[in-house]
Order: sequence, then C-alpha cells, then structure tokens
Amino acid sequence: MPLNRRKFLGTSAATGVGVAITGGAVAPSVAEAKGRPGRREKRYSFTVLGTTDLHGNVFNWDYFTDKEFDDKDHNDVGLAKISTLVDEVRAEKGRRNTLLIDAGDTIQGTQLSYYYAKVDPITAKRGPVHPMAQAMNAIGYDAAALGNHEFNYGIPVLRKFEEQCDFPLLGANALDAKTQRPAFPPYFMKRLRTPHGRDVKVAVLGLTNPGIAIWDKANVQGKMTFPGLEEQAAKWVPKLRSMGADVVIVSAHSGSSGTSSYGDQLPYVENAAALVAEQVPGIDAILVGHAHTEIPEYFVENKATGKKVVLSEPLKWGQRLTLFDFDLVWAKGRWTVEKVAAKVLNSNTAAEDRKITRLLADEHEKVVAYVNQVIGTSTAAMSTAEGPYKDVAIIDLINQVQRETVAQALEGGAYAALPVLSQASCFSRTARIPAGEVTIRDAAGLYPFENTLEARLLTGAQLKDYLEFSARYYVQTPVGAPVDPAKLTNAEKIPDYNYDAVYGVTYEIDIAKPAGSRIVKLAFEGKDVDPKAEFVLAVNNYRASGGGNFPHIAGAKQVWANSEEIRNTIIGWVKAKGTVDPGHFASVDWKLTRDGVPVF
Repeated sequence: MPLNRRKFLGTSAATGVGVAITGGAVAPSVAEAKGRPGRREKRYSFTVLGTTDLHGNVFNWDYFTDKEFDDKDHNDVGLAKISTLVDEVRAEKGRRNTLLIDAGDTIQGTQLSYYYAKVDPITAKRGPVHPMAQAMNAIGYDAAALGNHEFNYGIPVLRKFEEQCDFPLLGANALDAKTQRPAFPPYFMKRLRTPHGRDVKVAVLGLTNPGIAIWDKANVQGKMTFPGLEEQAAKWVPKLRSMGADVVIVSAHSGSSGTSSYGDQLPYVENAAALVAEQVPGIDAILVGHAHTEIPEYFVENKATGKKVVLSEPLKWGQRLTLFDFDLVWAKGRWTVEKVAAKVLNSNTAAEDRKITRLLADEHEKVVAYVNQVIGTSTAAMSTAEGPYKDVAIIDLINQVQRETVAQALEGGAYAALPVLSQASCFSRTARIPAGEVTIRDAAGLYPFENTLEARLLTGAQLKDYLEFSARYYVQTPVGAPVDPAKLTNAEKIPDYNYDAVYGVTYEIDIAKPAGSRIVKLAFEGKDVDPKAEFVLAVNNYRASGGGNFPHIAGAKQVWANSEEIRNTIIGWVKAKGTVDPGHFASVDWKLTRDGVPVF
C-alpha cells in the first residue's frame, strides 16, 4: 500500500515523522517554581485530549430510532458534544498547550457513516467529503490511530477518508504485505513551545488491532499485515526517544484486558494495551480503544523501569473525553515528565457545538430521509427485548433471511442436498419491527454491523460443540433457584454479540449444568442429530473468520460467500416479500431448561 505522503510530510514510511510547531502567547498552564537559591526551576504543563470508538457519531442522534440518543444512564453521543468539551478545555489550558487525538474506529457504526461509504460514497468521482472527516477537521484533531472497523468498507474507502483528513491516520503495525514497511504513518510528532526557549517534543505512536487480519481478511489479505502491538511498540518507542521525543504517548486501538477473541489463530494479543505499558520502556501514557469500556485512569508498572504508565479509555461514541494532564520539569538539559494524571469528561454535560451541527446539517437530513424510506409492512410487532434468553421471532427473521439466501445460492450445486442452518446473535436489545409499515432503519437496526454472509460445512458433532461454546453465555443457575433475566446472561463477560442461536435445529440449554455440558435434545427434523451428519451453516464473516473464538468454524470448509452486507440482504428481502409475516418463519426451536423443565 503506498504511503499517503501528504500526511507524512514527504518522509520515509519507515523512519519519517511529521513535526508541527506551536507558538505565540504562553497560556496559564505554564508555571515556574523556585529551585536552588538564585535560580528558578523550569516547568511546563500541557494536556492531551482523547476520544475513541466514535463509530460514525457526529450528532446526539439515534438513526435506528429516529430520535435523540438516550440510554438508561442518560449518556449522550457525538462529535458535536465532544467539540464543546474540547473548546472548554482549550480555553482553560490554552490551545497551544493541548493536543487532540483519537484511538480508532471512526468511519463505521451509524447510518450516517454507512450512507457515505455505500449510498453516496466518498470514493465516487466528485464524491462528498466524509462527515467524520469534516467534523474532525473542524474540531482540530492532531492525529488518530486506525481502528479495525476502518477496514470494513475496503482499503479504497479508507484511503479516501485518509486523504480527506487534515490530520494523519497512524498505524505502526499496519504494514504493506510486500515491503513490510508501514502502510500508514507510524507516528506524529509535535513541538510545544514553552516560555523557557526549550520546546517540548511530544510523539504520538499509533497502533491498531492485529485482529484486522481475521475480521477483514477479504479486504486486507495479500495487501497488509498486522503484527503485534508489543513488538511494534518495542521497535518504535526507542526510535522516537532517539529522535528527541520528550514525551511518548501511544494511541492504541486495543483494550487493556490482555485477552483475545480469536483464540490461537494469530500469535498476537487483541487487547494488548496494558501489555505494551508493562513490556515496553519509554511510554508515558496510552490512550486505549477498541474494548468499549470506560477507564478514567489506570496505572501499569513497566517491568524494566518500574515506572508507572497511565492508561485511559473514554467511553465509546463520543460519550466521554479523556484528559491526560502532563507536568514536566527541565533537568539535566532535557524535559522530564514529572507527573501524568488522567480523567474523563462526560459529554452529557455539554451542548452540541452549533459550528459542527450547522456544518453537517445537510448530510444529517439526507441520512434521516434515507433511513425512513418505507420498504414493506409487517403483520405483527417484533422486538429483541427478550432475545438474549428466549427464541424470539425477530431473531428468527435474521436467520430465515440468511438461510434462504444460502439455500438459493447452493441450488444446483454439490451441496444443494445438505440441510442449511443459520446462526444469529441479539446485537441490540432495543431493536424492533413495528406492526404496519417497515422502514430501512427498522430493518437495518436488526444488524448494526457491516458483516457479510458465508456458508461453512459442519458435522453434527461440531455443531454440538459450537452450541456448547455459545451456551457459556448463561450463568449456571441451580434447579429451584430464582431466575432473574437481568442476571442470567453475559457470564464470563461474554457480550450479547458472542451468543449465537442456531436456526433449523431444535435443542435445549440446561442452565443448571456447568458450561460444556448444557446442550440436550439436539435434533433435526424430529430426530437426534447424527454426529457424523453434514450441515451447511449460514454464518457471518466475523464469526467465520474466528471472531468470538467459536470452535471448528474458522477451519470449516467454505462453500459459498458474498460481499453484500447482511443488513442490506435483510432490507432487500423485506422489499422483495413486501409483507413480513412471523407466522411463516417464527418458531420456538431452542429454550432454556433445568432438568428438562423450561425456565420461561
């Protein structure tokens, strides 16, 4: 992949650096303190602001419900709110004493970002400027790390977005597959002027997620490789220090837990931010992304130096803004970090910045009109509210669409006679299909991810293993103990999107039994499933590529695949049918039991 040289200021992909120098009046954050008699100790303070996992949120708006965003904690979302917080911090600290960075997952996640990737794509001749680029440019971002979802729409869309940004997209471990050199700028460096005639050089190293090689294999295979974060940080941090960096910050699209969802398919850790802090000397702070958790301030001790490195992860979608406050002192001819503290600001305390909402009002209105197009009708209302613990019609709808699509694709071929099953997850507990008119946003709300559809071969024995793995999602609950649906799911912190229901077979999940021995009465067409029987499983590309680390599926034979997003397949199916009737596809094929007695 050619390096975007406008972003990298004409320097080598392997060693280059963009340097910006800020000057002008000194803001109140600069301080001096008395040192030895007759001398004054030179000190300087500055602040790094950070966001992550913005996922296409500019406005405090939910395109799937067509109203202002709200959740049970009354969080707000969007860059328009973040912009107000950023302005407030810059006014307090002095803009020249601040940097603004992001840790990735920027251009996927809302219908706004989807619209400008697929419906009115930024890659078209004389195409539009991506709303996220417009907003981030207007706010004044200094740099952003690449997230894994940046690759969902293919490299051409990502490159066009990069071209439209006034700041670099960083990825020290996103390498050109042929040259093994960085395909994006590895880092960004900025000089901050102090009143002492000694600039502070701040380096931001960007690291992305190795899971891209699995999750977006179709888009990146043979084009880019993604080695581990620890390995690349160990390579680049010493270089940045040797180039005179006084402060090194890592912007990492990688959680802090040390876990991976793709098992042993890659020799790299998915959530490696804390490992980077622990293993690589010379890092002062890490802006954490990817995990969608809130970490205001978390210290990790580096094993080699004993130095504490501060980590912070602001909550997704622009719900929080991280502030890293750095205090530096001039000693022995160089600036030294004396203290770093981190905290997060809640965007629900801020009004939307009218500068941003006015800038993108037309784009917002276009997308609202698009998602409210009527594509069919439904004979009954359906909801995912009980989907995590009951077989509900709305999840059956996803499965029916997938099953029909695969079955039609296999007609006349070598696998046409095999039974087609389908897997689906409850991606959102608030998705619904109303009785009456069905719009694009109703259908798209069932599938908020850009997954595509595949067909893989599994045996009956492998299918049972798959279901047992999925059933770990439930908290073991003894016979006779009360069952609280709010506390029954997400055992081992398994997210809803990593619990699969399989359509086309019948089975029970005995939650009184330990994980690994819960699937009972697994049957196909009324007969026990033969362990040697073959089935075709309609499965999304995330799961088929190893996402969630389900057994057998990543190594299973692929018999069909396409590049159309599943939610578009659902939209097309509803348009073609005209009427959605749950009576034609909904059935209770699985249920939770204890010693054979249904839980619900």
